[in-house]
Amino acid sequence: MQNTLLIILEGTKYLVKKGVNETISLELMFTILIVSLILTCFILDFATKLLLNKIVKPIIEKTEVTWDDILLEKNVFKGVAHIVPVIALKILIPILFLEFPNWVDYGLKFTNIYFAFAIIYIVISISKSIEHFFATHPIYKDKPIESYMQVIRLIAYLIGIVYIISVIINQSPLGIFSALGAMSVVLMLVFKDTILGFVASIQMAANDMIRLGDWVEFPKYGADGDVIEIKLQTVKIRNFDKTITTVPTYAFVSDAFKNWRGMQESGGRRIKRSIVIDMHSIKFCDEEMLNRFKKIKYIEDYISKKNEELNIHNANLDADLSTLANKRRLTNIGTFRAYIDAYLKHNDKINQDMSFLVRQLQSDDKGIPLEIYVFVKDLKWANYENIQADIFDHLLAIVNEFDLDVYQSPSGIELTKAIKELKN
Repeated sequence: MQNTLLIILEGTKYLVKKGVNETISLELMFTILIVSLILTCFILDFATKLLLNKIVKPIIEKTEVTWDDILLEKNVFKGVAHIVPVIALKILIPILFLEFPNWVDYGLKFTNIYFAFAIIYIVISISKSIEHFFATHPIYKDKPIESYMQVIRLIAYLIGIVYIISVIINQSPLGIFSALGAMSVVLMLVFKDTILGFVASIQMAANDMIRLGDWVEFPKYGADGDVIEIKLQTVKIRNFDKTITTVPTYAFVSDAFKNWRGMQESGGRRIKRSIVIDMHSIKFCDEEMLNRFKKIKYIEDYISKKNEELNIHNANLDADLSTLANKRRLTNIGTFRAYIDAYLKHNDKINQDMSFLVRQLQSDDKGIPLEIYVFVKDLKWANYENIQADIFDHLLAIVNEFDLDVYQSPSGIELTKAIKELKN
């Protein structure tokens, strides 16, 4: 301490002898000391990083675990290296500026602020390392880890800023937090989206509502595509037209959306579509029709068994069988429904282990809908559409074989032709 003061005094005397003003010479000597102190910190920081690079890095590269490689990649050790200059400043400032308390106070304030930035840097680097580590594991790859790490980084920034303010104004951090508590209403308004997003991300993770890669449909926001990013405040969805829709995270909790993951995991993609049959074309099957239907591969056994069943039933009836109302007979629509059922059961692209239904729905002013409710094995959208189209192409083309007509609203051309025929 005496040596330091002696150096300052001797340097000042030397500058005064050279004609420099005493006040200026003293300030110059202080400037030299401060610059020397800063250079010492830079040298210590560089030397620590170099030492870590020469010693720690080779050790990490030899280990089999990956987490230490991630820490190195995300510059955690660089952040640790910043602590060494802080320790040096804490030791040197009181010694160099012992006789000048104001300088000691300013120097220690600067050191504490520098220390706060170093700790924030380390916390952020570690959070990014954790985020990267979990992203490389398939179990956690589709979890919103990034949202949680954003919360940690936000808390680190908040605590760091409060600590720096407390250092500058010489107040306890607890006092500042108490003041912030009184401003909680304002903070709630400022950080509303962040708070809602944090709560929503916890709910989404707990209930497994969405994952990265899920196909979601959110009509309110015009989103229909794959989830590519889940953050604290927003979720990004790449639509099938390659546009990007950004949806608030809390909207996935407060609003209704559709997640197609269940379909993708089930092993089948649903077909739910109807063919509307014109009611005027429905009738009982006569012998000519039955003989024709027996030649159709998929329903030849059905026709034989059904005929045998109906003959036995009708033979036991005590009624006049010449009247159609007194006996059971096959209908063309029932036979067509049996054909659809058999046709789909012979289709190797249909998942036979999932819900399988061919049913007649409530008739309306357009006719009687025959609905197909089955699942396709191929989940790819383009393939699914092709399979569905092939099925209905075939059914629409063959429906006339059963003497049935598909309902279609009359077009303007048809109406014009009908009017002309009436006139003629």
